[in-house]
Amino acid sequence: MNFAGADWLERNERQQEENTELAIRELPIDSSSVVADIGAGTGYYTFRIAPRVPQGRVYAVDVQEESVRFLKSRARELNFPNVEVVLGGVKSPNLPKGAVDLALMVDVYHELEYPQEMLQAIRESLKPNGRLILLEYRAEDPAVPIKRLHKLSVVQANKELKANGFKLVQREDFLPIQHFLVYQKVE
Repeated sequence: MNFAGADWLERNERQQEENTELAIRELPIDSSSVVADIGAGTGYYTFRIAPRVPQGRVYAVDVQEESVRFLKSRARELNFPNVEVVLGGVKSPNLPKGAVDLALMVDVYHELEYPQEMLQAIRESLKPNGRLILLEYRAEDPAVPIKRLHKLSVVQANKELKANGFKLVQREDFLPIQHFLVYQKVE
């Protein structure tokens, strides 16, 4: 999705459709966590996570320069000094090695051009016990009103993540239309 889809990311119905508040509440973070919102877009998640990590940091990563400019402006406007905006690449989020407690991708993983390279770069950015959470529309559920190419199954996610040094440590289906999949890097 390009930045022209920003209105869809910020739509009023999003909380009701996806229960974003519950997803954020369930993130395994504390006040000093370092979180990377990979594919941050407009910062919908970034700016809802930032108040939860006042002594930590949120890296808002996006590959689109227009999004990066928007995120920087919005972080200043909202006065979130703990938000650091990063221009990512198609093969790497360009994050510091060993710095991130939690990497989060909300409806992003299925869009990756180079998933293997991106997963390896994310893995390098994670601390030893770092985790990666994928929130993805459930491919297993035909009632989810999203095009098939924008969905991801747990089987596919597990196969690809395992091949890239991650193991599933938590699977939740408490969200209305998305998986909540928590992976930990394998040392």
